[in-house]
Amino acid sequence: MTISEPTGAPSGALAGLRRRLGAFPLTHRLVGGPDEETAPSLWQGLIGSLLIMIGSWGVGWLAMTPTSVFARTTVLNPLRVEPVGVVVCAILLVLGSLLLVRAWLRLGQRLEGRWATAGPVVVRATWLWAAPLMVAFPVFSRDVYSYLSQGRLLHAGLNPYEDWISELPGWFMQGADSIWAESPSPYGPLFLLVSRAVWFVTGGSPEPALLLFRLVSVAGLALCLWAVPRLARRFGTEPGWAVWISVANPLFALYMIAGIHNDSLMVGLLLAGFVLLTPGASRGRSLAGLVLVSLSIAIKPLTILALPFAGLLLLRGAPGSPSWGVRAKVWTWCLLVAAAVLTGMGALTGLWFGWIPAMLTSGDAAFPYAPFGILGLAVGWAVDAVSATGVRPVADLVYTLGKVAAIVFTAWLALTRRPIHPVLATGLALLAAVLLAPIIQPWYLLWVLPMFAVVRRWRGWPVWTLYLLVMVLVVVGVVDQLSVAQWISLFWVRITAAVVGLAYMVFIVFLDPKTSTLFPFTARWRSRGRPNATTRQTNQETL
Repeated sequence: MTISEPTGAPSGALAGLRRRLGAFPLTHRLVGGPDEETAPSLWQGLIGSLLIMIGSWGVGWLAMTPTSVFARTTVLNPLRVEPVGVVVCAILLVLGSLLLVRAWLRLGQRLEGRWATAGPVVVRATWLWAAPLMVAFPVFSRDVYSYLSQGRLLHAGLNPYEDWISELPGWFMQGADSIWAESPSPYGPLFLLVSRAVWFVTGGSPEPALLLFRLVSVAGLALCLWAVPRLARRFGTEPGWAVWISVANPLFALYMIAGIHNDSLMVGLLLAGFVLLTPGASRGRSLAGLVLVSLSIAIKPLTILALPFAGLLLLRGAPGSPSWGVRAKVWTWCLLVAAAVLTGMGALTGLWFGWIPAMLTSGDAAFPYAPFGILGLAVGWAVDAVSATGVRPVADLVYTLGKVAAIVFTAWLALTRRPIHPVLATGLALLAAVLLAPIIQPWYLLWVLPMFAVVRRWRGWPVWTLYLLVMVLVVVGVVDQLSVAQWISLFWVRITAAVVGLAYMVFIVFLDPKTSTLFPFTARWRSRGRPNATTRQTNQETL
């Protein structure tokens, strides 16, 4: 099979390299083969994950408690103590992450036009890329150590919604970020029970605890891989594409598996509940679906915003707009089930509904680079300048108004008679809650992405904007979350990682002969780079 390619094009040298590498058995599966073959993308993504794994051993987050295996050994000193090793690991981390992004993009290109049968390939790619990350040190975040500390709080008979992890002896050496030092737990009672169980089983030893928390994240991944294609098929969307754009997305592997976040289980339970909530479902099936949605709330209470739309899913497909009486009946059923589940979880923890006031505050864990966080601080500074009321009280008032606005918007989505898809409405409600919060984290995108993916096949600017956003969030995550010894300049390690990451981004967007075609604004750049070119025939061997 042949294609036309201009001579003198920037891709000429790459094409020659591909042909030479494709002639060797060991490298043929990475390059070579027609564009319909998916194996090269799968293997390239695996290599990216392996690079991330190795890089994490040098710049990933490591607890320094006496019970930590790696804190008591010198085997990793060349990677964590020596400046050269640290810089190399930072470069491997950013290169591996963006190589994984590129493999994901190329997999999507290779499967274009074949999404109806692409599901098994996408699922296989997701597990293959996640496997090496199971033994990586936490990267992109160290929230997992705060999970362990909050489990320790509960195990010690303290209340994570009222007591702080800074009250625990040696809490900082346990690895938790100081932003959570004096903040209430933002997690629901079910996850606090999980955290307590992990602390009890491991005795607080970091490495076994990391593995158990990572298994929780993997359980969420499995639920997502089960639920997304079923929802997509039910709503008339291509299942393979929906899984590829949301769950096989590198952000999921990097932030949920490598970064170990409970959001994976939160989203997985919510989506699994939606699968069971079908029009005309039996009482048992709808009960099971609502229990799963309620368990999602018990992981992270923010998904309580999805509860009214869970009820509307049971009514979807009915002729006309459901009457207020029918809606009220369904919503009462949803509320009773959720109340029963959350009451039971509250009783098991002994904390009951302490998560409600904790959910309404961010404590000191506010990130000023969140747009609404910046707005709150700006208003606080402005008011303080003329009235000396203090910045924080005014900013907190702005943040409270943001929460109220998100609730009002959610209520409008649920009450409007306009036909808004319940799953899409869930995504919009969660998106509003994120944008109107003083805290925005990169993995919050994964709360809403599956909701949008299962209801329709998106094309054009929303898709290529997502591609750019994924790359930006990957580079930002690497640069922002590097664990570097005090005697090594964190600034210069970050600069090095940022330069390498931005250079690779430029290559993917502008110079790569394959992935650059995904970004329409680079068409003029590509044509300008190939003036007066004659064509030649080359074997279609593509990375």
